[in-house]
Amino acid sequence: MNDASTPPPRPSLLAHLSAFWRSQPGEMRLLLGMSGLFALVFFMPMGQPRFENAVLEGLRLTQWYAREHVILCLLPAFVIAGAMAVYISQGAVLRHLGPAAPKPVAYGVASIAGTLLAVCSCTVLPLFGGIYRRGAGLGPAITFLYAGPAINVMAIVVTAKVLGAELGIARAVGAILFSVVIGAIMHLLYRREENARAASGARGFGDDGDGHPLGDIIALFSLMVGILVFANWAPADSPLWMAIHAWKWPVTALLAILLGVLLVRRWRWSPGPLLVLAGVVAVLTLLRPQWPELSMLVGIAGLMLLASRENAAGREWVAQSWDFTKQIMPLLLAGVLIAGMLLGRPGHEGLIPSHWVAWAVGDNSLLSTLIAAVLGAFMYFSTLTEVPIVEGLLGAGMGKGPALALLLAGPALSLPNMLVIRTVLGTQKTLVYCLLVVLMATLSGYLYGQLF
Repeated sequence: MNDASTPPPRPSLLAHLSAFWRSQPGEMRLLLGMSGLFALVFFMPMGQPRFENAVLEGLRLTQWYAREHVILCLLPAFVIAGAMAVYISQGAVLRHLGPAAPKPVAYGVASIAGTLLAVCSCTVLPLFGGIYRRGAGLGPAITFLYAGPAINVMAIVVTAKVLGAELGIARAVGAILFSVVIGAIMHLLYRREENARAASGARGFGDDGDGHPLGDIIALFSLMVGILVFANWAPADSPLWMAIHAWKWPVTALLAILLGVLLVRRWRWSPGPLLVLAGVVAVLTLLRPQWPELSMLVGIAGLMLLASRENAAGREWVAQSWDFTKQIMPLLLAGVLIAGMLLGRPGHEGLIPSHWVAWAVGDNSLLSTLIAAVLGAFMYFSTLTEVPIVEGLLGAGMGKGPALALLLAGPALSLPNMLVIRTVLGTQKTLVYCLLVVLMATLSGYLYGQLF
């Protein structure tokens, strides 16, 4: 006979933890995160030369990335992405790139637009996020995302010149096909979701741009993209390319002047503040010609400051650009740091020894090609740097099949790139996209390796 005053039995510790997890999931995730971070710091193998060198390599790569890419690449890309959200109407995006747009038009526009940028896997991210948020279909947006860093005309030319015509042609054909095929597969996998998104967009959109004529919009973005491209024109082993490189800063300055004229004449901005900003940038350029990043930084900051005081559209431009910056920048820097620790800078050692890499990709087997594609997907390549890296690996015994897989997966993906794509598409779509890139790069590289 049970005593009514007897307290009920206590739940087991496991049941208690399970109930607490269900009632406070956010607090439990925070506790696990803090515990994991503490364990990582507590058991950090300080005193081990390879680990300490890997930490330094991660910091050096992050510093190099901050100096070479953040100001000249990412900040202009953030400004362009913010302008997309304000000055490009959702109706225009849906007509040309939306889920219901004619497929030849959508994928053609996306691949051509991405190709013209010739940017790295990180710089394309704000622009990809901009067109996707404005209503571009998943397939065309993915095509744009892959085409930007992968179908770089000069990189393909340099690949053919340095690594051989066969590899250059294979890279060109593979990258062009990949951009459309991967986008089409992503659309088919998520077509129901895309159809619902298209129906929602069709009910809600109008010509909601800022009311500027199409010619003015095209001129605005052409000038900003031109500044982005010429400011980041990298040297390469080509007389024509180097001739353009010698004039990169005068051309960039001319495009910036034309942008100011356009804002005054067609956007009705006040000319006085823009003239003051142009004078400050010109003085900085003359006093410190070896620091073009300083001139670019002051120019972008000044442009955003002037936009914020012009009108409501200008203030929205600043707000959208800042939204992209705070969402993407921390993830990119963290991803570059981790990638540097794992694989080091080109020609330097990280946690993973370089001779392991050379040994793993030393033939044209399917496994070697897969390893090359996976490594390429996690490494960070700035524009054109993948060519000398692959040249060095080929000299160390890398097979041609793995070399092609690395060239197809590497420029389009990187660890920081994946982290940011996840914030735009979600975990599942990001994993599917990355797997498609790796698998197609592996299959293409393996077939190429068997043939050649």
